[in-house]
Amino acid sequence: MEKLIITPKTKVHELLQVYPELEETLIELAPVFKKLKNPVLRRTIARVTTLQQAAQVGEIPVHKLVNTLRQKVGQDTLEGIETVAGGDTKRPSWFNPEKIVKQLDARPVIEQGGHPLGDVLTDIRDLNPGDIYELITPFLPAPLIERVVDQGFDAWSKKETEDRIRTYFVKK
Repeated sequence: MEKLIITPKTKVHELLQVYPELEETLIELAPVFKKLKNPVLRRTIARVTTLQQAAQVGEIPVHKLVNTLRQKVGQDTLEGIETVAGGDTKRPSWFNPEKIVKQLDARPVIEQGGHPLGDVLTDIRDLNPGDIYELITPFLPAPLIERVVDQGFDAWSKKETEDRIRTYFVKK
């Protein structure tokens, strides 16, 4: 069987299927990955999350995450991996709390193994330009943010506590 080549596009679920021993390395790199021990989250969130997105969630440079994992399994270091910031911490000019028209606290859904993407895509469908949607999650929902931005929205996330991230979407 051919082993998985680890890149920023590798899904966390695939990585842990082929290299289960890397779970501890992920947790050492970013304690937020302890959530991977929850089998429900592992089956749901980990299936859609790439290592590049996981690096954002863990607030570590993607090149450090990918190359540490590659080194652990005997793969050569990758050069020139694009580092993507874990989200703009500066409040964007479009953000105004009075423009929040819908909100979803997705923490209970995620803790039960669900994924809020369908609810979010339904909720944002009827927003007018300038309207803001607020999403509360226990970690940075990088794959979800990517999907919503692809639908024509701007996004901004702010971390309030270790397990409460508020992400705001505005229709352009």
